[in-house]
Amino acid sequence: MKIQMTVNGVPRENDVEPRTLLVQYIREQLGLTGTNIGCDTSSCGACTVHVNGESVKSCTMLAAQADGTSVTTIEGLAKGDQMHPMQEAFMQNHGLQCGYCTPGMVMAAISLLEENPNPTEEDVRIGLEGNLCRCTGYHNIVQSVLAAAKK
Repeated sequence: MKIQMTVNGVPRENDVEPRTLLVQYIREQLGLTGTNIGCDTSSCGACTVHVNGESVKSCTMLAAQADGTSVTTIEGLAKGDQMHPMQEAFMQNHGLQCGYCTPGMVMAAISLLEENPNPTEEDVRIGLEGNLCRCTGYHNIVQSVLAAAKK
């Protein structure tokens, strides 16, 4: 089936199998590999993207369901050489270790701050509970989000 969507500001039109997950479409057909596949069960959040501005685990959505939408992946956040403030905060506050969960964490954190621009530490921990990091104790991730909120 033919689908159309805007991905990171670029109009896209492709043929996809009806059962293709959005994460597979993003990675395999568009070649945007910053969106990671971590579990295929929506448990980890490594595949989090924004669909029409809302945080979505792209392993839970068919590409066909995103037809006509605007999708933003981690690759779409930076403006040229200038990182998004959340990316900058993760870098400055060491909010990553192996980096596998980082794209999903960043995307979820941006949505969190859009809903709550002045979160407490507890708000951040609750807001990111659907995104798992297998390497850290979350302290630096939380500090990164709080630092981004101050900017």
